[in-house]
Amino acid sequence: MTNALVIGGTRFIGKWTVRELLDHDYDVTIFNRGNHENPFGETVTHIQGDRTNDAELAAAATEADPDVVIDCVAYKPREVRTATRIFEDVDAYVYISSGSAYGDEEIPKREGVTRLFECTNEQADEDSAESYGPRKAEGDRAIFAAADRGVNAMSVRPCIVYGPDDYGERFDYWITRVRTYDRVIIPGDGTNLWHRAYVEDVASALRTVAEEGEPGEAYNVGDQRLVTLEEMLHLMADALDTDIDVVHAGERELSIVDLTPDDFILWRDYPHVLATEKLAALGWESTPLHETMQRTVDDHLESDRDGSEHDPGRENEERLLSVLDTI
Repeated sequence: MTNALVIGGTRFIGKWTVRELLDHDYDVTIFNRGNHENPFGETVTHIQGDRTNDAELAAAATEADPDVVIDCVAYKPREVRTATRIFEDVDAYVYISSGSAYGDEEIPKREGVTRLFECTNEQADEDSAESYGPRKAEGDRAIFAAADRGVNAMSVRPCIVYGPDDYGERFDYWITRVRTYDRVIIPGDGTNLWHRAYVEDVASALRTVAEEGEPGEAYNVGDQRLVTLEEMLHLMADALDTDIDVVHAGERELSIVDLTPDDFILWRDYPHVLATEKLAALGWESTPLHETMQRTVDDHLESDRDGSEHDPGRENEERLLSVLDTI
């Protein structure tokens, strides 16, 4: 049995990563501040501490003595550099980066080909959404530097992650729309394309890279079949066993009720597509979309999440629908 340490491990990607490791006969320890209940009980060992405290992270490394480390909560480059020093002797250290690390808009974005964001010293210490991509990119460069000095360090870059336990509620907003209304407005012509990754597939990718990946390499992860925003809504409707009428509204139409396309979660102007062939070459496969959406919808129905924090206002949509009906 291989010892794995998951830094994080109680929420969304971390939780599913622990499950993936347990399903593949790993002995798992999680290290986090304990702000969220350990969902695994005595099945996994919990070490409480702050990963941003170097001494506490080093103590966790000594106590857990892992063969594999999956780092779910490294948000600043310094944290990656510290972790790759502390875990320099493990069989695999896998850092969760992001598709947001790519600094150029290309279709698709490829590891080692598409340029990464640069990261200033100021951005490296920020917590803003604007600096997220640059920080993740600098974390990737820390992985490459660690591998150059002999550390078995690798990076996994997911795109937008969805699935059961997603506390971000981005998908919950759209599922709520589909299950509540017959007519649903989406911005543009419905062909908006923002690559997404099912959470269990991300967990599988992390384990696969830990077992089969090459030090110093980065691996994109995303659904191997992409769908547009409109196709995604129809998949949700199928999972809910309902029908919807999708209504397209361009920037001019939305402006009638003081909305913009950016007011709608999961809309993106330029397509965001990640190449996944490199990960697939390690033996990884993604789950069929009808299965991922059914599991995502079922979890939504069992939860109290509704995505209302992302709501641009149904009253605005109703007013726009009335206007569009007269055109």
